[in-house]
Amino acid sequence: MKRLPELLCPAGSPEAFDAAIEGGADAIYLGGASFNARMHAKNFGGDDLRSAVLRAHAYGVKVYLTLNTLVTDRELSAYLDAAGEAACAGVDALIVADLGGAAAIKRVYPDLELHASTQMSGHSAAMGEKLQALGFSRMVVARETPAVDLRTVVKNSPIEVEMFIHGALCVSHSGQCLFSSVVGGRSGNRGECAQPCRLPFSCVGCGKKGREGYPLSLKDLSLAAHVPELIDMGVASLKIEGRMKAPEYVRDTARIWRRLLDERRAATAEEMRELSEVFSRGGFTDGYYTQKIGHGMLGVRSDADKTNSRALEPFAGLTRRIPLHVFASIKADAPAKLTLSDGARSVTVLGDVPMPAQNAPLTHETVERNLSKFGGTCYAVGEFLLELDGGLMMPISRLNDLRRRALAAFGAQTNGDEIVRKAYTPKPPEADRSSVKSARFYEPAQITPRARAYFDRIFLPLQRFEAVADGVVMPPVIFDRETETIKRMLCDAKSRGAKYALVGNLGHLSLVRDAGLVPMGDYRLNLTNPESVAQIEALGIGSSILSPELTLPQIRDIGGDTAAIVYGRLPLMTLEKCVIREVADCRSCEANSVKLRDRRGVEFPVLREWEHLNVIYNIIPTCMSDREDALARAKVTARHFLFTTETAREVDAVIEAYEKHLPLRGNVRRI
Repeated sequence: MKRLPELLCPAGSPEAFDAAIEGGADAIYLGGASFNARMHAKNFGGDDLRSAVLRAHAYGVKVYLTLNTLVTDRELSAYLDAAGEAACAGVDALIVADLGGAAAIKRVYPDLELHASTQMSGHSAAMGEKLQALGFSRMVVARETPAVDLRTVVKNSPIEVEMFIHGALCVSHSGQCLFSSVVGGRSGNRGECAQPCRLPFSCVGCGKKGREGYPLSLKDLSLAAHVPELIDMGVASLKIEGRMKAPEYVRDTARIWRRLLDERRAATAEEMRELSEVFSRGGFTDGYYTQKIGHGMLGVRSDADKTNSRALEPFAGLTRRIPLHVFASIKADAPAKLTLSDGARSVTVLGDVPMPAQNAPLTHETVERNLSKFGGTCYAVGEFLLELDGGLMMPISRLNDLRRRALAAFGAQTNGDEIVRKAYTPKPPEADRSSVKSARFYEPAQITPRARAYFDRIFLPLQRFEAVADGVVMPPVIFDRETETIKRMLCDAKSRGAKYALVGNLGHLSLVRDAGLVPMGDYRLNLTNPESVAQIEALGIGSSILSPELTLPQIRDIGGDTAAIVYGRLPLMTLEKCVIREVADCRSCEANSVKLRDRRGVEFPVLREWEHLNVIYNIIPTCMSDREDALARAKVTARHFLFTTETAREVDAVIEAYEKHLPLRGNVRRI
């Protein structure tokens, strides 16, 4: 039979940590005091982290610490300190989202295992190959990956694959959501997402009366009906979401999934009902996995859902105990000996030499009673064996000391080997910034003669490439089943004059190179520090666009051949699910006339991208046309423009504003 996948459970508090053990987790993931994507959970640090790891290891449970946020230049030192604290605490791996942070960790702690967070947007076997070269041993695959592609990834990836199988779903592709950051100032890439996707929206610009509702709020994921298939695929780790959830959620969800895995079967209707009562938003969805992406995926948390969750039996603490084999030997003229073993590990400690008894010799009952006092620990006595010579005595206090030292020594064995630490030497980018002006257009009709004269490089989406441009923009997501189609499209674009390709995912690099195009790093790579840019350089990407979440001082400190987005509506969400279909109709989708209006009356344009992907854009453009001095102080010489909803006339107006350093009309966003 296929080996069972690891059951990986969340812990946002010490209570939830114990609940995960109680429920049967094989591994637990948690956040430290900083740099984790759930900064509003209780999280772990210092003695709490060391204690939690020691307790988990005693149960044979692994612990992964999340350092899964983006890191700025001046945070790298603190980031490495957080990794060092985790290493000293004995964690089994770090879950990392930042390319530069991962590179720095690997140089300082070469033996520390790294897992690539889902924030890295891994959705192909090629991504696994790139991540292996960067020192990762596991990839948390994107939640949107369907079963047909997941099987291909698991089969062909050189590193382990971990996947989410239960819990909340982001409607945006992981690592590709700026909605909370740009609109609300709380970055999801920094662990502070305000979840605007859970709010109501209505439609404007529709071909018919727009529908209102919650078009971005998805039901929770559950793949409990697909357990045998997941086992057969060979997925290394099955992950339950929920670091913001209560201990009862963790305990009960883990318990049901433990049962399903051990029995190698799908959930029954009754078990699905139990899972729903633990926590749901009107039930569950498996739409991404089964490729049944539609209205049925949507859901909100109702009063009935909340009532069911409140009715859960309170978590009263960890009751599971680890049975230990206990062997004691108390013989004349030899030190007392106590051995503890769980079948995989054992420890032996020696005590005092017993004395001849004067009037009350030790009995089997007395010795067993005192050596079996494991109360207050996570251990229980399984088999007890004793070799005891008659006529001997030993103070009860010495028997108790023997037991305490044996338990301490056994517990110390569970924390693994000491991690080697090397000195940190920063690795800055080698290249210098250019003065290239580049622009990305949504469609060819926007590219005016003035634009062709003004920009050094012009990019169009691969599916809409024409010879008026000299570069293509790669689709943000390319599943393995789409690879051959993309190859043909790239070769066709190359034959019609394309020279460059904007790449937003490391797994797409080989496709671009094989087509003979020069790869450029897109903003989707989330580059926020010099180490990340140096990593991109090492992969052969000549120049890159930095994350639009950076401030001007942060951009200044990065260096390298990097550009900043100085104009355009920033993409707020990249959606695998067609949100236009929820609020309008296919005619509106084709016309790209749809906007989502929030409850404040703010309207966000929605454009169709590759296949049926939608991208939601910011209501106002970023614009620095009248801030030349500020750009110069930040050493922003390479500049990138995003044209989305602009007409040809508006494109020329933007260019004129930059040529004359004049402000644009209307509201704009500043860097």
